Amino acid sequence: MNNVRSMALIALLVCAFPFCAAQPGGARFLPVTGDTTRSIAPYFTPATSSPKAPDADGFLQRWLLLEPISKPNRSNTVFTDSYLWKNLDTAYYPNQFTKIPHDGEKVTVDGKELAWHALDATNFNVKLFRFAYGLEKQTYGVLFLAATVVNSPREMKNVRLAVGSNSASMWWLDGKEVLILSGDRRMVMDDCVSNCLTLHKGRNVIRGAVTNGPGLSDFCVRFIDENGDPIKDLSLNF
Repeated sequence: MNNVRSMALIALLVCAFPFCAAQPGGARFLPVTGDTTRSIAPYFTPATSSPKAPDADGFLQRWLLLEPISKPNRSNTVFTDSYLWKNLDTAYYPNQFTKIPHDGEKVTVDGKELAWHALDATNFNVKLFRFAYGLEKQTYGVLFLAATVVNSPREMKNVRLAVGSNSASMWWLDGKEVLILSGDRRMVMDDCVSNCLTLHKGRNVIRGAVTNGPGLSDFCVRFIDENGDPIKDLSLNF
């Protein structure tokens, strides 16, 4: 009788927690549940032509996001500094580092056409997994490119870029690398903070690249002042 009960319990657990098909690299994950139709809502809304301020805690929520680039990895432990410099600090298509994309613009990476999307995140963090999942794109073993334009009302010296990402990422301000988050990590706000930077009056361009093997992907970005307080009197527009 005990054996019968044990087998019944095992069968119940298997039915309650099914696994989805294997993802790139051989990893297996629990499926995303509760979605009847694939959509990026409620995690994103289309960006408008009106400037957008940071949220109450200074997080930047308006971004241009490129559909994921396939970058299969069996583990996130490969994300060393040297790996990131080789695979993230590289141009995947012409003018990647010199031209701000626009909503709907298409580029070709490794023979595959990918589109840019201008979006406002509804949370303080930008849920890249939900972005890819909602668009029915590859969700694991991927590289995401992101960009935004920060408009400053005045020159601001001694500010710092504070970033959290899942998993590894690199960040540039006006074409200069300012932050690298290596290794297998979960997203934590202000996980890494840059050296002191200067925001110029007017337009400042932030670019980011976030890569992940198995697991979810997201990031959060804000500027903080010399006291570690969030800078809120900025606006985002493309």
